[in-house]
Amino acid sequence: MDNSYPSSPLHVVICPWLAFGHLLPCLDIAERLASRGHRVSYVSTPRNIARLPPVRPAVAPLVDFVALPLPHVEGLPEGAESTNDVPYEKFELHRKAFDGLGAPFSDFLGAACADEGKKPDWIIADVYHHWAAAAANEHKVPCVMLLLGAATVIAGWVGRSPEQAAAEQELSGARPPRFETERMKLMSTQRASAMTVAERCLEWEPDSVPLLATLGGKPVVPLGLLPPSLEGGRGVSKNGEDASVRWLDEQPAKSVVYVALGSEVPVRADLVHELALGLELAGTRFLWALRKPSGVPDADVLPPGFEERTRSRGIVVIGWVPQISVLAHGAVGAFLTHCG
Repeated sequence: MDNSYPSSPLHVVICPWLAFGHLLPCLDIAERLASRGHRVSYVSTPRNIARLPPVRPAVAPLVDFVALPLPHVEGLPEGAESTNDVPYEKFELHRKAFDGLGAPFSDFLGAACADEGKKPDWIIADVYHHWAAAAANEHKVPCVMLLLGAATVIAGWVGRSPEQAAAEQELSGARPPRFETERMKLMSTQRASAMTVAERCLEWEPDSVPLLATLGGKPVVPLGLLPPSLEGGRGVSKNGEDASVRWLDEQPAKSVVYVALGSEVPVRADLVHELALGLELAGTRFLWALRKPSGVPDADVLPPGFEERTRSRGIVVIGWVPQISVLAHGAVGAFLTHCG
């Protein structure tokens, strides 16, 4: 990586969606921009920012965290700032609170634009940030919409025009479903943006990426996959210090199934038991990164005797594992995960 600073560094504002599957990739993008000498304002809510891993010391002076308090919405649990904090039945309240960030963001951007030394050169707005794109237009700051997702899914999701969606809604006379409301917000963000940057690469999705060459008549730039930094970033085990990586070191090549269903949605205890019994019946080696179901006693998380019966060929880690190091390990032959 070329770490020489550009002659004219930019000021880039990044607005990630309030889910750690977006917050962390956007933090990686912020670090990569800062490593090239650009100044980054990373906008989120106080508790989400507090839970982010530390920025690498070499680039920390160029990354500024802008904390916008999440507006209070009746019925939303206190401190529920990321989607990870919100039970499914409260998602709509979380989205309502999120939309309330539009006014404070516009105030932040207006103040930044009033100071010639702080005026942003670009805004990177995550897909749901229709209010960030609108504020960028208002203050005449170029805006890029960031799409974190599979090209195939995105192409199908946004394929219908606003006119088609409106006509279908008028015919049905019904309130549009939530996914259609979110799709319309996406298109609102896209229409206010100069281009779209998608976290996709042609080698990974050769048939789908060309479907997103343009979106709404504007170019779509594939960002590519973001490999771990050479310094060793999040999800990387340093010097084999993690117990799960040391266990993998002792396993034959391509013999282990790595199981991780993500941290966003908890799996019910009965489904955890079904998965555990399936791994036991399969007879394969496994490394399972398990998020403990809420409200379940430790003794009841796994089926009785499961760990004793599978101890010779598998381990269950309740908590964090260095996923990048695990997936890159030669002992891992398969990855069982959720759909994203």
